[in-house]
Amino acid sequence: MLQRTALQPATARPQALARWLFAVAALIVLMVGVGGITRLTESGLSITEWKPVSGTIPPLNTAQWQAEFAKYQAIPEYQLLNRGMTLAQFQTIFFWEYLHRLLGRLIGLAFALPLAWFAIRRAIPRGYGVRLTALLLLGGFQGAIGWWMVTSGLSERTDVSHYRLAAHLLTALFILAGTVWTALDLRALAANPHARPARLTPVAAIAGGVLFVQLLLGAFVAGLDAGHVTREWPLMNGHLFPAGVDAPDGWVLAALNDPFVLHWLHRWWAFVAVAALIWLARSVRRAGARRASVAIHSLFGIQILLGIATVMTGVSLHLAASHQVVGALLVTATAWGAHAVGSNVRAAVPA
Repeated sequence: MLQRTALQPATARPQALARWLFAVAALIVLMVGVGGITRLTESGLSITEWKPVSGTIPPLNTAQWQAEFAKYQAIPEYQLLNRGMTLAQFQTIFFWEYLHRLLGRLIGLAFALPLAWFAIRRAIPRGYGVRLTALLLLGGFQGAIGWWMVTSGLSERTDVSHYRLAAHLLTALFILAGTVWTALDLRALAANPHARPARLTPVAAIAGGVLFVQLLLGAFVAGLDAGHVTREWPLMNGHLFPAGVDAPDGWVLAALNDPFVLHWLHRWWAFVAVAALIWLARSVRRAGARRASVAIHSLFGIQILLGIATVMTGVSLHLAASHQVVGALLVTATAWGAHAVGSNVRAAVPA
């Protein structure tokens, strides 16, 4: 017989908390999409300062726009790549970086203010206060990572470090998965006051690890503009493996830094990820979560097709941005499926 857990206090509102977290998760997916467009339009270095409060207000007159443009003209990206850019062109790239930062601030407020309200109202169930606070702190840390990423392109480089870009993207996706997982735990608690948090099972951990590698490779590909090295699929410029690639510093470093090698790894590791996700989806279906299984299958199929189309169109902005958004949705579906498997195991194991 399962041990019955203590009932939550009468003021606990797990269903309301779950709905709030799902809304935050939707904002994070939107943030990932805007971040992808920011990268694809080479807009990320257009704002050269980090002003958490005053930076909320954009330039409002010609003098302020000229001042912002002058700051951009002082960095290597402008001097080496964009010299001669007009103010109107600068305003276009400024828009995407500004929107990206503004959305980050909005997500922070959308998490912090309701969390404070729920805490004051004693609506947070036992055991969830620490987890929600950790997600809030991780979100703040994500903002710091974003600025750390930007600083890598302000003095000596004409772009940001692809390592720092990967850290920024993967942290966002980790926060997304954690937010969805917590929302699902709370939704289960709303349905059953004795429900306990789901466990991370071995199959979910392995599938998540394989997907993590694919996401890491994708971030490196984005950071190094490696999507542009070929417009062919399945071959790369007439070869299965890119011709002419050598590794004077070793293949490990080539796999971390060479655009051709990274592109090749990203396109073929995708099918390892597909195999792992199919394995997870089968476990999800056995756990009775058919919709989560369908979501995983559908999203990795769409993601593969978008990846191929992105390559063959020479990295179309719309397709490449969609590829990143669907990647975030696939992370969401994977978290959903992993939670379903973990809930099934949790329910079957005596306390």
